[in-house]
Amino acid sequence: MTIAFEIAGYHARLAASPADLAACQQLRHRCFFGRAGRDADRFDARCQHLMIADRTGRLVAVARIMLIGQGGDIAQSYAAQFYDLSGLAGLSGPLMEMGRFCIAADVLDADVVRVAWGALAQIVDDAGVQILFGCTSFAGIDPARYGLALARLAAQHQGPAHLRPGVKAAEVVALQGQGDGSAPMPSLLRSYLAMGGWVSDHAVVDRQMNTLHVFTCLDIAAIPPARARALRAVAGAR
Repeated sequence: MTIAFEIAGYHARLAASPADLAACQQLRHRCFFGRAGRDADRFDARCQHLMIADRTGRLVAVARIMLIGQGGDIAQSYAAQFYDLSGLAGLSGPLMEMGRFCIAADVLDADVVRVAWGALAQIVDDAGVQILFGCTSFAGIDPARYGLALARLAAQHQGPAHLRPGVKAAEVVALQGQGDGSAPMPSLLRSYLAMGGWVSDHAVVDRQMNTLHVFTCLDIAAIPPARARALRAVAGAR
């Protein structure tokens, strides 16, 4: 599988060398921990890595992608460390886990996110992916900051009971009853929800990454047709 296109001054492609992977890990570390280093784990070798660079060649965004043949193999995913995903194990079609998505802190151009979703749309189409899922993170581990956002997720965006993940992590937070903090939802999560995605009924406290995260799932068939056409148009504008 190959991804290579340029639009709005940004070039998207998949990592093709150890140097590419190292660059992805370095950007992730700067984004997640605020300092130089390499964010690396055992899942990196099993995944493909989406890279988005600006017109100068500077890497400005990355994401990690794991293609999974069927629901029975979902235990191999990163998210399965934190969530009981047995409800999804019966799904028959290809799945894709998307994680470690991040954008350089000084890059505020919305076209970066648009290019990222366009690239993901191409991967989804090429692999016949039916379900896209991952852990979507809130910065910090204080749920009170996100009280209103978590309450909205609980009221409007919880997934079907038979598919929703069960509790597995040692430290979790129910989405309801967490105060009235008004910090916004992450932009990635807003994108998932706008396309018809749903979330778990609890957030996991990840002290290593200093985040709260919710399991997020998107049935590709549920994406509004106009939105799907717009995403495919991005990848088609080469």
